[in-house]
Amino acid sequence: MFLIDGHNLLFRACFGTPAEIYSRDAERRDITTEFMFFALLRKAVTAELDSWPEILVVFDGEHGSAERQASDADYKANRDTSDTARRPLEALANVKTGLDLFGITWIEIDDAEADDVIATLTAATSAERDVLILSMDQDFYQLLTDPDSHGTRQPIRILNTARRPGSRLIGPADVLTRYGVHPAQFADLRALSGDSSDNIPGVRGIGPKTAAALLAGGLTLEDLPASGRLIGAKGAAVHAAWPQVLTWRAMIRMRHDVPLPRTPTGIATTPLPIPGDVIAQLGLWATTPPAPTTPIAL
Repeated sequence: MFLIDGHNLLFRACFGTPAEIYSRDAERRDITTEFMFFALLRKAVTAELDSWPEILVVFDGEHGSAERQASDADYKANRDTSDTARRPLEALANVKTGLDLFGITWIEIDDAEADDVIATLTAATSAERDVLILSMDQDFYQLLTDPDSHGTRQPIRILNTARRPGSRLIGPADVLTRYGVHPAQFADLRALSGDSSDNIPGVRGIGPKTAAALLAGGLTLEDLPASGRLIGAKGAAVHAAWPQVLTWRAMIRMRHDVPLPRTPTGIATTPLPIPGDVIAQLGLWATTPPAPTTPIAL
């Protein structure tokens, strides 16, 4: 199963392209985001996978961050909300229509972040199926697993096609090598050291290396007070920020219990045509695009 972090891919399609793409009519409409969304999605499959899997694209709900922001008003408060930063969203309706046209399932739940929906989908998927997540978001590292020795649990991996070839597929060993912790500890690490993308500052003076040292040996936050490791100025800083650290971890951790409007079927997705043909089917080369589809909201 191939789970797509929809907004992550949408923003990459808009801002990660060296040359803009325009319609062929006199209006010269910018269709870069639509074109590149389908180009990147198709390329991820054809270049990285042996065959077309079942694909589910998951988008952030409009009010998806509300619950976490109720716990901490600073959550994602650093995100740019200018018209330029929000430009990818102008293509969202066309992208959803394109997904519908080619039979690719997409999910958008009004009060849920895509991260939580994807985490729930991994939990709802048979342990006998491989799961691959297309995203540049490191928060997904907490979901990574290896197959078990009995072959009853298949791996969960991340595919980041923005990375150089040979390093795009990310598994638990990669997280351990880079950060010094196992995926199950990743939220604990980020709670201590911070996550600038979500405006989580972490404990003053605690960087990733110090956080990894505190958690060495598989420890969690709950183990630290009695571990004898919270000593000196840095230990005092952790003690002083302790309630907030636990709140930060709760925000970083993904939910696995989001009510799903649909679940994986196990049926492979029909291969996408080249992006130019998708754009043609959407009527974006030279005519008015079709009406947008209605989001799924719970």
